[in-house]
Amino acid sequence: MSRKIGPLSASLNKKDFNCGKPSLDNYLHTQAGQDVKRKLCVVFALFDDTVIKGYYTLSNASVPAELMPDTLKKRCQAAYKTLPVTLLGRLAADIKFKGQGLGAILLIDALKRSYTVASESLGSIGVVVDPLDEDALAFYKKFGFILLPDSGKMFLPMADIAQLGL
Repeated sequence: MSRKIGPLSASLNKKDFNCGKPSLDNYLHTQAGQDVKRKLCVVFALFDDTVIKGYYTLSNASVPAELMPDTLKKRCQAAYKTLPVTLLGRLAADIKFKGQGLGAILLIDALKRSYTVASESLGSIGVVVDPLDEDALAFYKKFGFILLPDSGKMFLPMADIAQLGL
């Protein structure tokens, strides 16, 4: 078996995925395919053969400029009320594969894709996440994401992603 990360396809077994978070499980089971067809996001799956071990979603978004850290606010012109970002909307790994570092593998892949697109095709000053719970908050903090004030969202600037050498 060879582990791959690629766009979600109909050939992958979505129904057996279980990350232990009902909202993330149900999304993959019932909504992900529809969202992809509607171009609301792209869903990437980490899989062996047809077994989905984890997944994440990426889409475009914007955040109010006043939520950005001071260092970024200074670099952006006052004319911008919102700033373009990449939204990492969902990220989940199946509990059957716990302890294999799949969350980190998925996150690094998402950051790499986000950085590549921001460098070549579509403006984005960073990646934003909206952690589901305290576990997710702690996970993203380990990778350098910072809390945006009064929003519940976390942010990692593209400049920081560039320094990761992805």
